[in-house]
Amino acid sequence: MKRKKAILFIIFVVVLFALNKFLMNANNIAVDEMPDLVNNSHVSSQKLFDNTWDTVLDNYYDPSMNHQQWKRWKEHYRGKIKTDEDAKVAIDTMLASLNDPYSRYMSKSEYNEQNTSISSKITGIGVNISSIAGKIHIINVMDGTPAQFANLLPDDIILSIDGKDVNGMQLSDVANLVRGPENTFVQLVILRNKDKLVKNVMRKEIKIKTVKSSVIDKNIAYIQITSFIGATTPNEFVEALEKTKNTKGLILDLRGNTGGLLPNAIFIANLFIPEGNIVSIVGRNGYKYDIYAQDTEYGIHKPTVVLVDGASASASEILSGALKDYKKATIVGTKTYGKGMVQKIIPMPNQTGLNLTIAKYLTPKGTDINKKGISPDVRVSFTVNDIKNQNDAQLQAAKNILSKTLSQN
Repeated sequence: MKRKKAILFIIFVVVLFALNKFLMNANNIAVDEMPDLVNNSHVSSQKLFDNTWDTVLDNYYDPSMNHQQWKRWKEHYRGKIKTDEDAKVAIDTMLASLNDPYSRYMSKSEYNEQNTSISSKITGIGVNISSIAGKIHIINVMDGTPAQFANLLPDDIILSIDGKDVNGMQLSDVANLVRGPENTFVQLVILRNKDKLVKNVMRKEIKIKTVKSSVIDKNIAYIQITSFIGATTPNEFVEALEKTKNTKGLILDLRGNTGGLLPNAIFIANLFIPEGNIVSIVGRNGYKYDIYAQDTEYGIHKPTVVLVDGASASASEILSGALKDYKKATIVGTKTYGKGMVQKIIPMPNQTGLNLTIAKYLTPKGTDINKKGISPDVRVSFTVNDIKNQNDAQLQAAKNILSKTLSQN
């Protein structure tokens, strides 16, 4: 297993090297790579807007800026930005003029939230929360976390955190109150049924898992990738393969996976595709770079079914599109979302950030799936009755396809 991990790590490094080669030949742009953490420089709110204006002008995929005079925005807001909130409103308005749903500016808290997702870990207590009619409910408690040891339960309502009433508070603000330095305590007052309970919970590092696996029907591996955003996703996927290595078929579930880091999708595709182009990246000046599979002694050779739906997007479509083009898997479900654009994660001053569209990608056969999606080989929809009866018709179809394939081998 250690040798396999070493080989796979080399593949991942080569993929990143290939991306960097593209960057150097395409006006120094980056493609869905890890951001350089946080820009801690502090500038005035007006300068923050001006810097963002410059960054978009220099890097945005469409040099026509959606067929408009970009300088008008700088002239419009000259001398009018007094606070960082002013800057955010102005930047949001400016970006909206691009008619691009994927380019967005992030405040300090929003950018920190994204970096937390990428690092795949937080320092907290291990609960997922939701706001229902303004009340903060615990939705689930992660196994092996401080919250579990403190006997926090699903459906508990959080009333206050360290003495601060959280009723009606934004979820991101509640999450920030829960998080803090490792080995420090946070006090939660919760409502369970009609009882108020006080819980003092020690914060610990919580690792966010993006890959889940199990064995179904004895000889079929089921691996779900919930997101490609995590830096640990490749390692988690390799571990899932190892746990299910004695199976004869594989179901790869990408439903609801809205994407993430491009290298993660390429890395996993490379395990199925031993040679050839995995994806093509086209930059703002039409520069096209093909990213090829790397040689490896380790690969996936099992009959495979990939589950997709209308929420499978971006990196999920890169992976499923490559597997479909090379006929390495049967795609089952419904048409994917259709996001064929690539974003760069750019740290901005005042610890803010920018997700900016800087390129588009094509499948190995040169197909542009943006706003079109990937059509499944076998279309299976969820019905209202399926949902009511908790019947996963798509998963059942995948099992039937694999069972038939395996019986013929």
